[in-house]
Amino acid sequence: MKFWPTFLKKNKSRTVHLAVAVLMLVQAGAGAAAKPGQESKDDARVQELYAEAKSAQAAGNLATAAERYEAILVIAPRLAAAYNNLGSIYIQQREFRKAAEVLQKGLKINPAMPSASALLGIAQYEMGAYAEAEQRLAAALRTNPNDNNAELYLAHTLIQLGKLEQAASHLQSLSRREAKNQEVWYLLGKVYMQLSQESLAKLNEIDPDSYVVHQVSGEIMESMNNLDGALLEYKKAVDLAPDKAGTHYHLGNAYWSLAMWEQAEKELRAELAINPKNCQAHWKLGQIALEQRDDPHAAVDEEDKALSACPNLDAAREDRARALLKLERYKEAMADLQVVVAADPSEPRRHFLLAQAYRALGRAQEAQAEMRTFSKLQEDAQASKANRAKQILENKERAPTP
Repeated sequence: MKFWPTFLKKNKSRTVHLAVAVLMLVQAGAGAAAKPGQESKDDARVQELYAEAKSAQAAGNLATAAERYEAILVIAPRLAAAYNNLGSIYIQQREFRKAAEVLQKGLKINPAMPSASALLGIAQYEMGAYAEAEQRLAAALRTNPNDNNAELYLAHTLIQLGKLEQAASHLQSLSRREAKNQEVWYLLGKVYMQLSQESLAKLNEIDPDSYVVHQVSGEIMESMNNLDGALLEYKKAVDLAPDKAGTHYHLGNAYWSLAMWEQAEKELRAELAINPKNCQAHWKLGQIALEQRDDPHAAVDEEDKALSACPNLDAAREDRARALLKLERYKEAMADLQVVVAADPSEPRRHFLLAQAYRALGRAQEAQAEMRTFSKLQEDAQASKANRAKQILENKERAPTP
């Protein structure tokens, strides 16, 4: 019997897509008691049924494809991969119990089928047999560590089992391989949210009025852009622990976000009295000095301290460059701006500032090149914004009227 591949279609009934599984059906013997000439007839019939199954799958006729694979297994019940193919079709039909039974039979014949193990794990997950699904999916992943579907289903399974740290680990691994998979990022955020909720619940259980509880509550509110609520929580944290590193910074940062510059500066300096190496506090004080007091000398001093503690803090480097431009220290400003442009070439303002430095240094061609880049990035940003606005309007127009 010849070797022939079959392909598992994507299952779109869930947001999780089934991978395309390329399998090879190998003759394991249709039966020891086959009559002379019967084996070649069986081979020909199996090939014919396979072609029909493949054609039916391509046409989206899963019922017919399943019938043909069932017929193949009547003729050649030792073809392990045929069980795999039939199980994959049952999964696409959401016949998970039938899929599990068929896949288990195939794995008894040939346990070394990672695709069948992964499919069985998927079927078990869909049936709610999470402990069994974890075992199967983990086994499949050990054999093929780059099986994204197996790892995604394993993450789903671990979430159902309450094993959030393990789920997060697998989702992080997936996010590195599939950086644009929104489901992966959604699940990872959801897991982190659950973990943070559990941590907060534990903190409340220990002491509901501790500074840590108020600080965490403030961070949660800040993440939801509820800055007024965050401000109240951070104030409570400072009142309870005025000498703890971080409390004044969080409060000062909230004031900074609300453009309450005087209060922000007071809290940020209080933070630095406790923790002089807080580079974020130095950066924001430098920005306040530059933009609110028009004091570039003080700004450079603060940004120097920020970069001494955190050399990769590009926001501080950019602000130092802005202050250096005001002080007409163009070569130093250029050096900083070249670093930040290289770190993020998509930020328009950095190209504009670098063009200013080049122009002041008499490097006209380079200044013009940076201005062209700046203009192109600005145009792209405006076009993207216009497209998003257009899409929002179109969605509103398509929305059913109440």
